[in-house]
Amino acid sequence: MEKHGYKVITAEEGHKGLELAKRLKPDLILLDIMLPGIDGYEVCRTLRALEGMKNIPIIMITARSEELDIVLGLELGADDYVTKPFSVRELLSRIKVQLRSKDNKEPKIDETETINVGEITLKPEEYKVSETSF
Repeated sequence: MEKHGYKVITAEEGHKGLELAKRLKPDLILLDIMLPGIDGYEVCRTLRALEGMKNIPIIMITARSEELDIVLGLELGADDYVTKPFSVRELLSRIKVQLRSKDNKEPKIDETETINVGEITLKPEEYKVSETSF
């Protein structure tokens, strides 16, 4: 992935991956199901329950190719599911699709935060828009 311009951070087990994801909030997560500690299903379920992690695309990559495994992964919140073996080209295409989809989603606004854009001040919580005076 690094050869193709992506910054890669890895974790060898589920707890570490969960910790890194919560701390670093990556643009995308490639997640194996068969991880030591807690499995990829539980990592996915936990990430989807956390505020600020719900919109990060998760692609499960696994040797488990049974329909039940695929359905479970998708129902727990994975955005895509790739079974081994797969080509790097296919994985890169799936990554690009997920990142493109993520970029097209509307950003969430913290309604308690005041936003300043140029000379305009937005206060979502109060439903106010005003011109910033100097």
